[in-house]
Amino acid sequence: MKDRISIQVGLSGYSFKIQAGNEGRSSGWMSAERIFTTPELQKRYGEVEISVFTPKCTLIPSHFHHPLHSRVALADVVNLADTDPVDYVEVSEFAAVLVYSNAIGESLSKVISETTIHTDGTKAKPLPEMYFMLKQLSTLEEYNKILASYMDGNLYLAIAQGKSLLLCNSFQAPDFTTAEYFVFLALKKLQLNPEVSTICFRTPLDEDQEMSLYRYFKSVEQL
Repeated sequence: MKDRISIQVGLSGYSFKIQAGNEGRSSGWMSAERIFTTPELQKRYGEVEISVFTPKCTLIPSHFHHPLHSRVALADVVNLADTDPVDYVEVSEFAAVLVYSNAIGESLSKVISETTIHTDGTKAKPLPEMYFMLKQLSTLEEYNKILASYMDGNLYLAIAQGKSLLLCNSFQAPDFTTAEYFVFLALKKLQLNPEVSTICFRTPLDEDQEMSLYRYFKSVEQL
């Protein structure tokens, strides 16, 4: 098994998870000024993932996407500055294309991509948190698949039943109670019962947040 590092980058800093063989460890959330003194980020790994918490993204069915129209498509659904870079990435699991801008956290993610590289010397491309959520969503074992991340006042939420994607969106949520509201609103509209479902989070939950979710869900998992 290849050594693997997964790095999440936000406005307030970054965190990483390292998997080496059967052993794994997490860094916890770290401030941006520690980027040049973190030895784990100055190494090479068999697999490198760099996830950027950006709400500036939209999912488009592959047959509707045209590369030259990416900026227009994204500007239709988010506030996009003229200087915001726009890119896209295929999400083959759902026959879709994720159009995005990494304008948020762009500088920090670029620094990390220069220092944390693959074993063969190639650089990992920073991609939106939503991309990695969609990739991981299809690996969840339960029929009702509910996957979330919460960072910098934004909730990122992806929901599927079996192989069918039902929702992929982000919501402004200044506190965790508001984030929970959007989760339950989405489940109600999709007619999913949280009492028989597991909700999974890719970002850390404190004890109060986890206990609050347990009041409504069958199970809560932190991935």
